[in-house]
Amino acid sequence: MNDTDIADLGDSLLAAYDSREPVRPLTEAHPDLQLEDAYRVQLHQVEHWKNSGRRVAGYKVGLTSLAMQRQLGVDQPDFGHVFSDMILDGAAIDAGAFISPKIEPEISFVLKRDLRGPGLSVADVIGAVDYAIASLEIIDSRVADWKITLSDTVADNASSGALVLGTRPVRLDVADLGLAGCVLVKNGDVVATGAGAAVLGHPINGVLWLANMLGSLGQTLEAGSVVMAGSITAAIPVAPGDVVTATFAHLGSVSARFSPASKETAA
Repeated sequence: MNDTDIADLGDSLLAAYDSREPVRPLTEAHPDLQLEDAYRVQLHQVEHWKNSGRRVAGYKVGLTSLAMQRQLGVDQPDFGHVFSDMILDGAAIDAGAFISPKIEPEISFVLKRDLRGPGLSVADVIGAVDYAIASLEIIDSRVADWKITLSDTVADNASSGALVLGTRPVRLDVADLGLAGCVLVKNGDVVATGAGAAVLGHPINGVLWLANMLGSLGQTLEAGSVVMAGSITAAIPVAPGDVVTATFAHLGSVSARFSPASKETAA
């Protein structure tokens, strides 16, 4: 695809953020949209946001569990950018700021050293991680009705929405996070369970995949970055008034409370 096509697709997604009116799947009008071009569409938006003053705080790795791949009909991971203003206080989240939000429990990692792939090993990643922390990712789609292919979600910044972090940082030598169980509770009812191994066999593999993928694109995963390694369960829809809590072995709990849309958001 040429640069004009990439810009047009990126601008259509940027407009959807502002209007909260979703667009039709990009691959309907462009069935030849390849993964490389989809990442170019994503980066068109990222550059727009950076130029407007937003700061990249890290990345999300998506579609790492079999549950999420089956849910969205894809067969490989993807990644998106996380900006600092996407990291929210879980006590009061405006549901009206999203189009069609869902929530996922994830183990996130914060880096103390740069990672520059490709060719990195698990040992390289372990040495670069400062700590792990419980998290909830709010995913959202600017594509109508979540009718997405892998290229659609990649173009849409990997269907990113927001992130809520827990309060208990844990060093990697404290526990095997691959065996760490998680219970997801919505409005008092258990809606999903899983374990860290659902993420590519171990959540640290999500960081490894990301660092090597970024390296193949000439980019460095920088110290201080927050990396969401991937969802442990299938995503759960959320609506105004919902309260969702994920409780992880070793990492504690993290909660998100969705308030009704504000008058400003609803306008």
